[in-house]
Amino acid sequence: MKILIADGLDQNGQNILKEAGLELVVKHYEPDELVTAIKDYDGIIVRSATKVPQAVIDAGTKLRLIARAGTGIDNIDHQYARAKGIAVLNAPGANSHSVAELVFAHLLALARSITAATVSLREGRWEKKTYGKGIELAGKTLGIIGFGRIGKIVSRLAVAWGMRVIVYDTATVNTEPTVKLVGFEDLLRESDFITLHTPKSSAPLITEKEIAMLKRGVYIVNCARGTAIDEKALLEGLNSGQVGGAGLDVYSEEPPTNLELLKHPRVSCTPHLGASTMEAQERVSVEIAENILKSITKD
Repeated sequence: MKILIADGLDQNGQNILKEAGLELVVKHYEPDELVTAIKDYDGIIVRSATKVPQAVIDAGTKLRLIARAGTGIDNIDHQYARAKGIAVLNAPGANSHSVAELVFAHLLALARSITAATVSLREGRWEKKTYGKGIELAGKTLGIIGFGRIGKIVSRLAVAWGMRVIVYDTATVNTEPTVKLVGFEDLLRESDFITLHTPKSSAPLITEKEIAMLKRGVYIVNCARGTAIDEKALLEGLNSGQVGGAGLDVYSEEPPTNLELLKHPRVSCTPHLGASTMEAQERVSVEIAENILKSITKD
């Protein structure tokens, strides 16, 4: 069985697949190239960079499986693939801690103006008074929108930090005694900090309407989906002071082109690094490799 590793895979996962007798080709193809090349492969492993739309699936006449070395499968036309009998696999739990920790990195960066203070200091300014009005996380209310694996880990970290945690999720029954389930609008109005952990949706969850409901000066962190927030409305909220700051790891367009948002003094931003830790990549590679072998055995 010949597998294309399109976006790289930690060596631990590759070793598992090689030991099972699979032939691996590690190579990234541009979209038009992939449509031509995919016919030679029985399977493909992708991360975020490579998309697997219907055209690629149709061209992959030998395809038996498509694997996402990560949680979301938004970059795969998974319904179409499964309808054609192609297995679509992912590694849903392997990077949860890494994403949750990045959420807290952004929360702390916003609360203490770390990004702006770093830029100021590097430019030779000593603006202790300007950036000496930070706030503590302890005692503040964190609103978590989406309470899956990552949301639950974030809640535990927040409770350990001394925060009050409220949660909105349309599907989840509260299994955490330290958090309170609330309605969406209640979460918007009560939260000092908000973090999003939702799957891809057809429309933004946070638009101009929702931003108007927020507690003035709220901090928003998005390490989930770039389309979850209307970026134009977010920028307007930052400029008006309705939003006190934003921590962004994902964007509606990647790489992002909205430089006014990226360069805003109250924005902490990273280039989609949620799962990008050495530990997460090792866990992801092992989990996806094991899932691939299970799928092959099942067939």
